[in-house]
Amino acid sequence: MNNFASTERFSNRVADYVRYRPGYPQGVLDVFRNAIGLSSASVVADVGSGTGISAALFLDAGCEVYAVEPNDPMRAAAEELLGDRAGFRSVRGTAEATTLAGASVDVVAAAQAFHWFDRTRCRAEFLRILRPAGHVVLLWNSRHTDTTPLLCGYEALLKDFATDYTAVNHQNIDADAVARFYAPGQCTRAVVPNFQTFDYAGLKGRLLSSSYAPAAGDPRHEPMLAALRTLFDEHAINGQVRFDYDTEIYYGRLV
Repeated sequence: MNNFASTERFSNRVADYVRYRPGYPQGVLDVFRNAIGLSSASVVADVGSGTGISAALFLDAGCEVYAVEPNDPMRAAAEELLGDRAGFRSVRGTAEATTLAGASVDVVAAAQAFHWFDRTRCRAEFLRILRPAGHVVLLWNSRHTDTTPLLCGYEALLKDFATDYTAVNHQNIDADAVARFYAPGQCTRAVVPNFQTFDYAGLKGRLLSSSYAPAAGDPRHEPMLAALRTLFDEHAINGQVRFDYDTEIYYGRLV
């Protein structure tokens, strides 16, 4: 995937991304506090920080956070959301060229973003900006695809209508690929449950926040929304449907 495709493909989806993408449960911070000693003294580079969802999590822990994001509209959304919070620093940069000073951070985090990176180049950059004994943490909210009839139907809808869903799905990065990234260092995986509930407007917004969902004007857009409406009507209880996630966490050192 070329650099433009990976850094600009969310530009027209920022409002839906801010409103409808899942956050990260507080249990994630418990993992980081216990496993890597995350504290209010930690300096975090949140790389591929997007609209600030993950940066907010680290700010909640009292950390100083450098939110590194190449996409201008997404970075602006994070600045609007978090700009008045102590410790928030907005940075125009990429995973491969963060612009941060060498040996300046305790933790490099990538939340819902690592699968977009050039792994060889970003690994070198992470090593450059990390302090000795610093950690790399990777997070994804992995949506269940087959645990309820709704989620089975939603997965089928994506396969029917999405543009390049299979190609860009973060689950293409499996545990073995992550372990190779950390090698010769070691990494550990942890899972924290997460969920969202939606009315129809929320479900629609969640779908349209995805870069692979056909946008308005695409001939697949209206048929996709018609199928989504049918799916919602079939499975809603008291006007709500539920998405379940596993928040997958990897943490460790690169050397």
